[in-house]
Amino acid sequence: MKQLQLTIIALLLALGTAPSLAIDPPYQRQMERLAEIMGSLYFLQPLCDAGPEDWRAQMAELITLDEPDEDRRQRLAGAFNVGYTAYSRFHRACTPAAREALTRLLVEAERTARDIHTRFAE
Repeated sequence: MKQLQLTIIALLLALGTAPSLAIDPPYQRQMERLAEIMGSLYFLQPLCDAGPEDWRAQMAELITLDEPDEDRRQRLAGAFNVGYTAYSRFHRACTPAAREALTRLLVEAERTARDIHTRFAE
């Protein structure tokens, strides 16, 4: 019985000293999706000569404005890289499919950014 009490006390002390995890803002999933879309656009847009936007710079600015902690910053950057990699695996030239993907991604990016702003901006 004494051993169990000591174990419980040790466990409680360990839990009390464990670092607390940051809580994600309610828009985190949407931000990660937006980051993924921006990574995809970063690959597709130059491939199809579809405009001068620098999606990587815009992603960096978005991260700066959001002021995430290091964990969230890493997840956003990772989502951006996932989007880039996903399209770079299958597209080597600007095909009709790549143009269609580009168009759909631009629409989704605009909708997602507007939704985040409308629902969560101060």
